[in-house]
Amino acid sequence: MFRTLCSYFWWERLWLPANLTWADLEDRDGRVYAKASDLCVTLPMAFLFLVVRHLFETYVATPLAGLLGVKERVRLRAAPNAVLERFYAATSRQPKQADVEMLSRQSGCSVRQVERWFRRRRNQDRPSLLKKFREASWRFTFYLLAFIAGMAVIVDKPWFYDLREVWKGYPIQSILPSQYWYYMIELSFYWSLLFSIASDVKRKDFKEQIIHHVATIILISFSWFANYVRAGTLIMALHDSSDYLLESAKMFNYANWRNTCNNIFIVFAAVFIVTRLVILPFWIMHCTVVYPLELYPAFFGYYFFNAMMGVLQLLHIFWAFLIIRMAHKFITGKVVEDERSDREETDNSEEEEEATKNGPLSNGHPPLLNNNHRKND
Repeated sequence: MFRTLCSYFWWERLWLPANLTWADLEDRDGRVYAKASDLCVTLPMAFLFLVVRHLFETYVATPLAGLLGVKERVRLRAAPNAVLERFYAATSRQPKQADVEMLSRQSGCSVRQVERWFRRRRNQDRPSLLKKFREASWRFTFYLLAFIAGMAVIVDKPWFYDLREVWKGYPIQSILPSQYWYYMIELSFYWSLLFSIASDVKRKDFKEQIIHHVATIILISFSWFANYVRAGTLIMALHDSSDYLLESAKMFNYANWRNTCNNIFIVFAAVFIVTRLVILPFWIMHCTVVYPLELYPAFFGYYFFNAMMGVLQLLHIFWAFLIIRMAHKFITGKVVEDERSDREETDNSEEEEEATKNGPLSNGHPPLLNNNHRKND
């Protein structure tokens, strides 16, 4: 059964245009072609990336955070309370008013104390500023190096200047060592992002991030299987061109360098909109949708590749909406912050003074939090 499934999966009509077979893509005369087995190396490389990331965050990003003045806010901890902790862990981190009143009766705390406890407890689980800075600095480093490497791979190629060259001789297009390593490193990195997403900082677009990582992995893998490598290198370099700008803006935001953060963000917004909403759909996707039909009839791989491109484009539109909202805040004089981030709930000074005056509550709860919020990202 397994062999039967494999034979159906690797059926040439799924991956290649009509009248072509896998035999046409066998290495010969010193020319090397993309093979599915090449991608086996990406999983061990992904775990290697995780190790390198840990070392980078420990020995590079952490000292860098100190140099840039990244400072942690002091968080007041929720006092131990078995009843409230059990509800927090098993039921909800955001209790409704009826739940608050029920927990007040069960724990012997006032409603205000229960609300305060849950706000403090949620803050404890929010990632620290240092953790966010370390993650952003790691991604900034990779995206910057990947963009430089990607440009080095494609800038001297004819298809960088004439998109019709992407399909010249397709699919009998041999692979250069630079293209091979560019693909393997990019795919390995996205595997590592997917493996670490559960432990990374969770933002409001967490589900969209998962969809993006999965769609990117599928798109990169499929483009390698079907030898869409020329188009793939263009797409990867295009994406890396703005990502490092966003991560650098985050780094300066965490360091409280507001003017630098805002200026970089405006540059990022401009690059993102031009590359993701103009160049990608009107040049690159036009290249992958229209030009191939001039050479061969559409086949499953053609539809699948462009469907994945469509998924990415929808995500780009979603993120562009958030970016434009942030840019509007900047233009109107508000501080630019990450729309995807969670907000940290803070105590106000009036309640802190009440706690100082009255001393610790009998049940050990700290003073109530109000509804003021401060962006933590």
